[in-house]
Amino acid sequence: MFIHVMKSKLHRVRITQAELNYVGSVTIDEDLMDAANLIENEKVQIVNNNNGERFETYVIKGERGSGTVCLNGAAARRAQVGDIVIIIAYGLMTPEEAKDHTPRLVFPDSNNHLVV
Repeated sequence: MFIHVMKSKLHRVRITQAELNYVGSVTIDEDLMDAANLIENEKVQIVNNNNGERFETYVIKGERGSGTVCLNGAAARRAQVGDIVIIIAYGLMTPEEAKDHTPRLVFPDSNNHLVV
């Protein structure tokens, strides 16, 4: 049996853009992607702290060091620029693997940049 386990999380990032007329996805600064061990086209869940929305989409690479977190396509209707969201990726693991798994948690600053 496999279970869904949190693999990684970008905690409290700010939406910097919303592009309704775009093929759906979330564009994320490549520095944030690397820190959270996210890969392009990976499925993620986005939780909006401002309005309680929860939705799924996939990741595309944004400009490294830009702090970009841009909702594209239909996802752009789920949040406004400035909203604070949590972006979560999950993995499938056996219960035994999950017991030893440590998720990658990233807590960027208020401008979506990594805190060193």
